[in-house]
Amino acid sequence: MARNRTGDGFLRCSDGHVRWGLFGAAGVVFVMYQPAGPVVMLQKRSMMAHEGGTWSCAGGALGMDESPVAGALREATEEIGDIPDGARVIGEYVFAPCDDWHYTTVVVGVDRLFGDSVNFETDAVQWFGLDEVEQLDLHEGFEAAWPHLRALVEHPPTTEIELD
Repeated sequence: MARNRTGDGFLRCSDGHVRWGLFGAAGVVFVMYQPAGPVVMLQKRSMMAHEGGTWSCAGGALGMDESPVAGALREATEEIGDIPDGARVIGEYVFAPCDDWHYTTVVVGVDRLFGDSVNFETDAVQWFGLDEVEQLDLHEGFEAAWPHLRALVEHPPTTEIELD
């Protein structure tokens, strides 16, 4: 039997839940720090995606042996377009509800607003202030992660990792 190197597929996890991503999944929240406060990029998921019509970050299944940062950035490029030069990893939040699956959300700082709907998974891309995010109809998983992600955005660590 051939192995699915892309990781696309559903997995029945050790806790009994079925989740997307044979090797886990990852997404990215882009943030731009502006004088009036930080803004974050979210995408409105198309009706062809899980929980379509809700807002979340770009993301998806990790490939075999793919790091969460690499997978999140690959998925973002596929869904919202090219990432600007100078992007840097600010931090990450890992949701690990069981031993055999996890979702890593990477927070990435950028110096300019960007993004567009570039494939069938995304209906819209928009930048929001932090308080505006809580007013949106959020994807269930993203909504659960948002307090942790917001804390990273509001209080970034002093060390950032420049992306190549």
